[in-house]
Amino acid sequence: KGDVSPRHWFRLGRALTPVGRGAALVSWSGSMFEYLMPMLVMRQPSHSLLDLSCRLVVGYQIRYGADRRVPWGVSESAYNVRDVHLTYQYSDFGVPGLGFKRGLGEDVVVAPYATALAAMVDPGAAVENFSRLEEVGALGAYGFYEALDYTPSRLPEGDRVAVVRAYMAHHQGMTIVALGNVVHGGVTRRRFHAHPLVQAAELLLQERTPRAVAVARPRAEEVRVAALVRGLVPPTLRRFESPHDITPRTHVLSNGCYTVMITAAGAGFSRWGDLAVTRWREDATCDGWGSFMFLRDADTGEVWSAGFQPSGAAAEAYDVVYSEDRAKIMQRYRSLSTTLEIVVSPEDDAELRRLTVANLEDRAREIDVTSYAEVVLAPQRADEAHPAFSNLFVETEFVPGLETLLATRRPRSAEEPRLWLAHLIALEEEPLGSLQYESDRARFAGRGRGIRAPLSGIDGRPLSNTAGAVLDPIMSLARRFAIPGRGTAHLVFTTLAAKSREEALAKAEKYRQRATFERASSLAWTQAQVQLHHLRITPDEAHLFQRLANRLLYIDPTSRAAPQELAKNRRGQPGLWAYGISGDLPIALVEIETVEEREVARQLLRAHEYWRLKL
Repeated sequence: KGDVSPRHWFRLGRALTPVGRGAALVSWSGSMFEYLMPMLVMRQPSHSLLDLSCRLVVGYQIRYGADRRVPWGVSESAYNVRDVHLTYQYSDFGVPGLGFKRGLGEDVVVAPYATALAAMVDPGAAVENFSRLEEVGALGAYGFYEALDYTPSRLPEGDRVAVVRAYMAHHQGMTIVALGNVVHGGVTRRRFHAHPLVQAAELLLQERTPRAVAVARPRAEEVRVAALVRGLVPPTLRRFESPHDITPRTHVLSNGCYTVMITAAGAGFSRWGDLAVTRWREDATCDGWGSFMFLRDADTGEVWSAGFQPSGAAAEAYDVVYSEDRAKIMQRYRSLSTTLEIVVSPEDDAELRRLTVANLEDRAREIDVTSYAEVVLAPQRADEAHPAFSNLFVETEFVPGLETLLATRRPRSAEEPRLWLAHLIALEEEPLGSLQYESDRARFAGRGRGIRAPLSGIDGRPLSNTAGAVLDPIMSLARRFAIPGRGTAHLVFTTLAAKSREEALAKAEKYRQRATFERASSLAWTQAQVQLHHLRITPDEAHLFQRLANRLLYIDPTSRAAPQELAKNRRGQPGLWAYGISGDLPIALVEIETVEEREVARQLLRAHEYWRLKL
């Protein structure tokens, strides 16, 4: 407008930050976008303040990526967190030392479009970085994906990077314009500066680096040395090296409808809505109820289980790891290492248990693997009241074409729906012999025997391949594998629930595929992160809530009130009814004495919402 002379522009204070042996303009987040986006349409006169700042910043970002051993190029982008609609979240990321924003060193998110912007400054380095990005899987069908997230707290266990598989139109557009400028000599800038209004303001772009400036030094903790990504804090896990404790240490997995509870000893239950899928009792002493896997050495006849329960065999090494999306039980027994991973599929009402058996000897081994679970398909209270009567309504069926064992409960009235279970194995190696199955507990365990030492496992006799109406229904499948010396075998047992036989068979066909476990595992991790983000619960809080749920599932004798306190009670369960509390469900009680402790009550409310999703 001409209100102020152009010389006033060059008198404005400009905050700079030390970068190497020079100084660059300081920005809010230290992102490539803030520094290089104007270069898409505006010229940077040589040796001007803008030109030197951009060159120093690109070099600084390259060194920052090298120090952290990741591709360089940090800018605002989507990252590996999703909302309840599974939409990636977006934030401004940058490099510590270039921006005022706090916490820049807490995230490591690399955006490929930042490399395209940097190509306008250093084309050679950009080409090399594009090659690195392609090597780590950042190149998709329509160009480079949105981002690579190296932040450990947002990575699945065992992964070093998460690819944010999305394309954002404005980032793809910047990439196209930037590369067009590189290849065609700044064609977009020439067109922009051809406009008379832009030409009239070109003088403002020629600002030189001032001799006396205000130096903006970022906070010391923002530029502390954090050379390697592995030096960042990884996600917390609950880990136990023994199956024994005063009360079983539990972990709950769920997709909101199908729930699996697992203990450190390998016991637990499966539930579908309000129905118990497998038989379970609150028995902190024996802890012998749940879905199990038996292993038998065909040469020696020795039998043990994938967890401590139900065989009770003492493993040479035992390790249990609980994370938000899965449970893992690892043990070493007689030169064999087993890893049992348990996940619940977010897509279907199904649980998947992958067993990996590693042969630690040089000689080949033949191993029989047998699954076992007692079928209920009824409310937990009804099964506890009269299990023998409940068993009378369960029928089983084997489907040869799908090698799937079905179970259904006959409805006792016209209003009661008929529900179905399917149990099957997905194979990753070629088995020996044919599939065996059993649905009669008496035939499986043998007369007078319990599940700890079933007859079918002790003497190696094949399962009877019995199905139909049985007095004590179970679901059991068995396969034999040859494991070469120093080799491994993998198999996935899936149990799924359905509202019709047709639905059960369709899902069984789906879960027979080898890749199904990896898909379910990936989706389970994503769903777990979405839930925590939606509920605003930290991973540490989630582990706390899981430990509290342990007290709701099993009575802890250490939490029992003193005898003199119990003697003061004069009321039974009906005393709760006046307060709208039935007393049929476990009660979590928190006591606060001051207003300042109200955050504890808020945390318990978050725990309750978390439990409603899980239990």
